[in-house]
Amino acid sequence: MTITLITGANKGIGFETAKQLLALGHVVYIGARDVERGEKAAAALGARFVRLDVTDDASVSKALATIDSAEGRLDVLVNNAGILGDGVIDGPTALRAFDTNAVGIVRVTEAALPLLRTSSNPTVVTVSSSAGSFWAVTNPDRPEFTLPLALYSASKSAATMLTVQYAKFQPGIKFNAVEPGTTATDLTAAFGIGRAPEESARVVVRLATLDADGPTGTFQDENGEVPW
Repeated sequence: MTITLITGANKGIGFETAKQLLALGHVVYIGARDVERGEKAAAALGARFVRLDVTDDASVSKALATIDSAEGRLDVLVNNAGILGDGVIDGPTALRAFDTNAVGIVRVTEAALPLLRTSSNPTVVTVSSSAGSFWAVTNPDRPEFTLPLALYSASKSAATMLTVQYAKFQPGIKFNAVEPGTTATDLTAAFGIGRAPEESARVVVRLATLDADGPTGTFQDENGEVPW
């Protein structure tokens, strides 16, 4: 069986990704910082819950230790947890946005690497955004052109770069970033935009189920690689 951990998976794209991977036979661990919500989501899906706050080193270490004790390996990691960091632009807001959207990826990935190395087909997918692409935000034909989310965009650009760098320095593990598409979730509720989360989750699932010879170091959406 394929052992999979998804961060921020108690709702939205993470939840739908978990649902689809479970249907494919994965053993899925839903990582969430809120115990009640995480346990409820896991119970609804038939997944397993592990408390995981990507902004807390001790929480991350404990979560991966739990998976290690139960499974002895990790085959797929989906770095999905993220926040908008919208509203006022100041130092504390910037720190929160980057701590969750970029530093959180480092915390979880570093803690997961020993378990991923024991897999025969280790795969890491980071849910990034074309809002962090120079190409997209400077293109008047793209929705990102008018998106007023400076901190979110900057932190997602960092998330994509981290993906490329991990792919370079961890050649035995596939690392890919994904633009899942504009999705109607809690994050986008204020904008009134987006498609159903299950549609966007399919893009994540495709990269989470790559064969051993699949690509690495890419940034993709449902149509293939995205300029950035």
